[in-house]
Amino acid sequence: MRRLVVCALASIALYLAAFGLVLHRPLSVGMLRHEMAAKLARGAALASPKLVILAGSNAPYSHSCRVIGAMLGMNCENGGVAVGIGLDDLFTQWAALLHAGDVVYLPLELQQYDVTPAQNRMSIDGAWLFHDDRALLWRLGAGRFVAGAFGSTMPDGLEALVEMAAHAAGMGHPRALLAAQFDAEGDRVGTTLATADPAFLALLHRVDPRARSIRQGYGTAIIARFVRAEVARGVIVIGGLPTDFDTVALPDATIAAVRAVFVRHGGRFLELPDRSRYPRADFYDSEDHLAQPCQYLHSIAVARGLAPLLHRTVVAPSAAVRHRAGRCPSAMGVMAAR
Repeated sequence: MRRLVVCALASIALYLAAFGLVLHRPLSVGMLRHEMAAKLARGAALASPKLVILAGSNAPYSHSCRVIGAMLGMNCENGGVAVGIGLDDLFTQWAALLHAGDVVYLPLELQQYDVTPAQNRMSIDGAWLFHDDRALLWRLGAGRFVAGAFGSTMPDGLEALVEMAAHAAGMGHPRALLAAQFDAEGDRVGTTLATADPAFLALLHRVDPRARSIRQGYGTAIIARFVRAEVARGVIVIGGLPTDFDTVALPDATIAAVRAVFVRHGGRFLELPDRSRYPRADFYDSEDHLAQPCQYLHSIAVARGLAPLLHRTVVAPSAAVRHRAGRCPSAMGVMAAR
């Protein structure tokens, strides 16, 4: 029995040492880690008052800090990375960089509201935090720490060996890939209509959580806590809706549930006239990802919507921005109808 216990403890120690000190996935998980670190570094360097846009990939794909920041006359960083990164991690790291007078706009994907405690514990960032920042992982709670420590599997280990070898051979360096995909303000670039996949977009039929799930979600509790804490520090927090297909139902009760997460805790809420819904032809590769001309079109609308909430005078978008936005299929349809 003693030998069995010793072997079991040795196995656990070997596992923890392997994933905590050696094994990592620089080309998949590592890409998200580098993206988040780069955005945090740029955000830390911005003078206040600054605007930070936080969500999953809906933030960089469907929103342009280059457009919104210029129209509002504010420094801006598009801090969204991907759904699957724990909101507790995202908010903890950004809260350290926010100051009174700063603005956070949160067009969070609806599925982020009804995340369960178990799903949050198993967020993808747990693996890289256990490898690279165990102090932060511990600050997120014992449950998160344990899940991050023991969340990797044998396939993860095999993938890590392959990715580490490829990375060592100079294949697909994360920084080079990110430089080609994101601009200096964190916006996703290169998502042209010519490279979009309409056939794939036609197959997507996601079911969004309803009002009750949003009200009861663990993600909602994390968001509400962030709103309450930042408003108390003088940060302006504004919720919003993510972009989606205009064929997907968005009940009034769902919008009311999302709005309540913000306004009940001192935040504000922006609902655009079109509820951030667009035809499928406007999207790039998923419901949350507008093609770049439509990213610009949506961002112009967001800037105009944020201006009165922030008591700021909105500046007209540049001719180049208007030209790019005018290439969005829905914008071209409006112009054709006129």
